Amino acid sequence: MNWSAPLRRIFLASPATAAILYAVSLVALLWVGAAAVVDLLAKREQLNDNYAQLAQFAGRKRPGSTAGAGTGVSPGGSVFVEGRTVTIAGAALVQRLTEAVTKVGGSVLSTQVDLPAARASTSAISVVASCELEQPALQQLLYDIEAGLPFLFVDQLHVQQPLAAAASESGRLRVLVTVSGQWQGKS
Repeated sequence: MNWSAPLRRIFLASPATAAILYAVSLVALLWVGAAAVVDLLAKREQLNDNYAQLAQFAGRKRPGSTAGAGTGVSPGGSVFVEGRTVTIAGAALVQRLTEAVTKVGGSVLSTQVDLPAARASTSAISVVASCELEQPALQQLLYDIEAGLPFLFVDQLHVQQPLAAAASESGRLRVLVTVSGQWQGKS
């Protein structure tokens, strides 16, 4: 069936119908064009957000801060626990944990490093630390450990309030925390 003949008859018979059909076609074309532009702008904004997040990861900075200015980032800025040897990496992890505890006003009582075996397939380094700190500082400590660099994970957390402090509703908490991170190996 030839559609051009009936359409030609409609357009020739009624110019008003032809004008309305032309206007509707023009509005539909503008609508499709505007939707494409809006979609492109949304994709561009999403791409800019992804670039900003990538720069955050690459630049080792937190949102809303200047690079390296009081961010709690470790000196190397790597996602791995750094050190030429596994022993040095363990010491760096102890230093990072000690700095995080003292930053929130706590004190480290003892630490124990658990290094991977020489022929182990995993290169995870763990530190068990016993510390004392105020109860409001505990949340800030956990945030600082898990949000900072290198990427560290709280494996275990035991919190105990001394009996004398529980009776007076003041005092410091005793915290036993196990923190682990990945050691990449020789740099």
